[in-house]
Amino acid sequence: MNKLFALPLFATMLALSACGKPAADDSKLVVAATAVPHAEILQVVKPILEKQGVTLDVRVFNDYVQPNDQLVQKQVDANYFQTEPYLDAYNRDRKAGLVTVVGVHIEPFGAYSRRFKSLAELPVGADVVIPNDPSNNSRALILLDTAGVIKLKDPSNALSTQRDIVDNPKQLKFRELDSAMLPRVLDQVDLALINTNYALDAGLNPTQDALAIESSESPYVNFLVSRADNRGDARVQKLAAALTGPEVKAFIEQKYQGAVLPAF
Repeated sequence: MNKLFALPLFATMLALSACGKPAADDSKLVVAATAVPHAEILQVVKPILEKQGVTLDVRVFNDYVQPNDQLVQKQVDANYFQTEPYLDAYNRDRKAGLVTVVGVHIEPFGAYSRRFKSLAELPVGADVVIPNDPSNNSRALILLDTAGVIKLKDPSNALSTQRDIVDNPKQLKFRELDSAMLPRVLDQVDLALINTNYALDAGLNPTQDALAIESSESPYVNFLVSRADNRGDARVQKLAAALTGPEVKAFIEQKYQGAVLPAF
C-alpha cells in the first residue's frame, strides 16, 4: 500500500473509532445497596432525581462486603447499607478511605427466637448466633448486655468482643456467622441476633417478633457512603438531599412502622 495513502486512512480510522466510543453518562449515578430497606428507599427517590436530571441505577447485593469493594474499585459511585462503625472497621481492615455523605435511617438491631418467647426462658448453655463482622458482632453483645443477659466490661465500647464478657450466667454458647446467614439458621438455634434489613427480608417484624431490640436512640445510623474523590459530586449531593427529604421520611414511617426509623 502507498504510504502516503495509508497515513490519512489510519487517521480516518482513528477518528471513526473515537466517534464510535460511547461517552460517559454524566447523568447516571450507580449506587450499591442491600435489598431491604435500602433498595426500597432508593426506589422512592428515583423519580425525584429523574426530575433533577439524574438517572439512579440501584445495584442490589446480599452481603456487606461487595458494596464497599465495588465502591473502592469504582464499579459504583456510592453505596447505602452500612453504619459508621462498620465503615470504620472496613476502612481500617482494607486500608480504604471511604467516607460518609449523610445519615439516613436507623434499623434497631434485634434478638430473635423460634423456640422461646422471652430471653428469660433461654436455658443454660443456649446456642446463640451473632454476626461475625466486628461492628455488628459488638452490637449484638451490647444488646444482650442492655437486656441483662450478659455483662460486658464496658458496654459503651463499640468494638466489644466475646473476650469482654465478664459475666455469662446462662453460660450462653456463642457462634459467629455471616450476617446474611442468621435468618436462615433461626430455626436451628435458641437465639439469633439479626440486623433489621435481613430480618425484614426474612419476613420478621422487628417491633413484634424481637425478644429484645435497640432503642430509637441507637447510634447505629445507616449512611450514604462515597469515595473521598466524589463526595462533592453534584449527583451524589442530590441523592443525599433526596434521601433526607420529606418523601423518604414519610415512606419510612408508613412502610416500616417503627422497624426502621428516620435519622433526620
